[in-house]
Amino acid sequence: MKRYLLSAAVLATMLPAHAQSPSPAAAPAADAPLIERAKIFGNPSKTGGRLSPDGKWLSWMAPRDGVLNVWVAPAADPSKARALTEEKTRPIRTAIWSPDSKQLLYIQDKGGDENFLLYGVDVVSGKQTSLTPFEKTRVRPIAYSNKVKDRVLIGLNNRDARWHDVYSLEPATGKLTLLLQNDGYAGFIADEQLNLRVAEKARADGGTTYFRLKDGKPDGEPLADVGLEDAQTTAPLTFTADGKTLYWTDSRGRDTSALVAQEVATGKTTLVAQDARADISSALYDPKTGAAQAYSVDYLKQDYVALTPALKADLDFLKKHIKGQFTVGSRTESDDQWLVSADSVTAPPATWLYERNTKRLTQLYVSRPELEGAALAQMYPHEIKSRDGLTLVSYLTLPKSANADAAGKPGKPAPMVLLVHGGPWGRDGYGYNGYHQWLANRGYAVLSVNFRGSTGFGKRFISAGDLQWGRKMQDDLVDAVDWAVQRGVTTADKVAIMGGSYGGYATLAGLAFTPTTFACGVDIVGPSNLFTLLKTIPPYWEAGKQQFYKRMGDPTTEEGQALLKERSPLNFAANIQRPLLIGQGANDPRVNIAESDQIVEAMAAKHIPVTYVVFPDEGHGFARPVNNIAFNAVAENFLAKCLNGRAEPIGKALKTSTAQVKHGAEFAPGLQDALE
Repeated sequence: MKRYLLSAAVLATMLPAHAQSPSPAAAPAADAPLIERAKIFGNPSKTGGRLSPDGKWLSWMAPRDGVLNVWVAPAADPSKARALTEEKTRPIRTAIWSPDSKQLLYIQDKGGDENFLLYGVDVVSGKQTSLTPFEKTRVRPIAYSNKVKDRVLIGLNNRDARWHDVYSLEPATGKLTLLLQNDGYAGFIADEQLNLRVAEKARADGGTTYFRLKDGKPDGEPLADVGLEDAQTTAPLTFTADGKTLYWTDSRGRDTSALVAQEVATGKTTLVAQDARADISSALYDPKTGAAQAYSVDYLKQDYVALTPALKADLDFLKKHIKGQFTVGSRTESDDQWLVSADSVTAPPATWLYERNTKRLTQLYVSRPELEGAALAQMYPHEIKSRDGLTLVSYLTLPKSANADAAGKPGKPAPMVLLVHGGPWGRDGYGYNGYHQWLANRGYAVLSVNFRGSTGFGKRFISAGDLQWGRKMQDDLVDAVDWAVQRGVTTADKVAIMGGSYGGYATLAGLAFTPTTFACGVDIVGPSNLFTLLKTIPPYWEAGKQQFYKRMGDPTTEEGQALLKERSPLNFAANIQRPLLIGQGANDPRVNIAESDQIVEAMAAKHIPVTYVVFPDEGHGFARPVNNIAFNAVAENFLAKCLNGRAEPIGKALKTSTAQVKHGAEFAPGLQDALE
């Protein structure tokens, strides 16, 4: 499906800003010095670094007047950086280079509505251009080539909101040329000459059919028919530069998806790499030939495996000289320079310039230099067994007060926050995590669990979550809590549940379906009614609708309606016994604000305490720094009362945000005073 309720991990991309000086509340045990919220969640000093294809420029996102904007500098002298954009309110979170290295391209929406439009800014003149000047339109990138310099392929859904027509765009002039009117394709793959070669179409059974394209139309028999079981673990990735080979991530005939090369002319496939533990869905490709040079495996931790001697030498060098995990980001066309992101967990991530010819590493920036030297906590990967024998890859972070040994076994229990990822078709991973660090610093153990349905661990693990929202998926979370209690990480009466999107649903489900398991819950943009959730999904998710139905419950059948009703926390709101905090963006196109409104209304009608904070200028998560800081200020004071942890006072955090407390200010410590 490749379309998640929580995209690109909402919790990880929330961008807050200012906070008050710390003043810890009473805590049950000594811990590390309190770290200000702003230092963990505030605007990074720099992020999203990229090399221009010709190697002459560096770009990144950095604050300008408190808002993330696009910056550029000569690669030979990063000190000569200058801002290219002037966003005043909403952060720009990513930008890519045009193929000719003359412009930076970025997307932006309005108030979190996810109608992303494409903009370009000239590197030399600073001139900004709206490249898709439409309303109620969501641009989708389709193809970018190292060979064709003057144009890219994009999709626009301004004709029919459900489908993205394919256009050729010339960034230099803004000229748009329609290449294909799309009346039912979910996506496309183009070759290096920007010829559309493969089209993806959803099947009624939740699977996918892939067609060869010729002149914009299916050519011959389908290239591949993929059933529901393989639909999220099998897909074409990219063509080699000569167009003769197509790489796939492919789980057909196996459990975890492998990297497979297919000869286009004959259809013959060759296994390039596989791993029995985890899916292989990403690789490093030669910028000149497009041939796979290395692949990435992410089970407990992420690691690169080389496929060529040259890349092995580079990767071995980086593994030796970079502390912790690393990822290779952008590479120049000549492949003589790479940008490499380093993550040691207990230090803020850093970005390095790697010059391949001389094996030289130069640190360009640290994303959050204010955290250098701070008492950040270690993260420990664990394999937890579910009650029916599945292996749940999970990540535990412990507060300093837990007195953990070198292996991460705690000397004494601490209150714990179960932090649930979104999607649910996504995953948690190992690395620096702002939410883990924040909560651990406040005195909590933090546990993130890849419950069944999570991606990255094979098709059987995903399929084990089919029709299991609120049931076996929820059981996995409870099993992980039991594991933590048995291991001495925490005690059964001091566990909170928290998450965004699907994680918000899991929070509501935890409080409604197992009302005494959790001490309290924090729900961020979580759906409360699965029937209304499916009824209000964005029109551009049309292609994935049948897969939603097959994996969640089909609202067009009586059986499906009954299942969705049974799994909707809204219908069991009267069972909730423990404190609940809800955060919601008013413009959320994925989880409509009605999802939060209706459960708050149901709980209020039964006089069940609930605190409800709405942000009128946000969508699926809180992108604006002041808004995210405001919600986190409320959340940590809420958790401090519930779990007896520490909290930085709310102070003026709400005053500088757009937060509207719609209900229950009296149930969250310090909230009423902060509003006055």
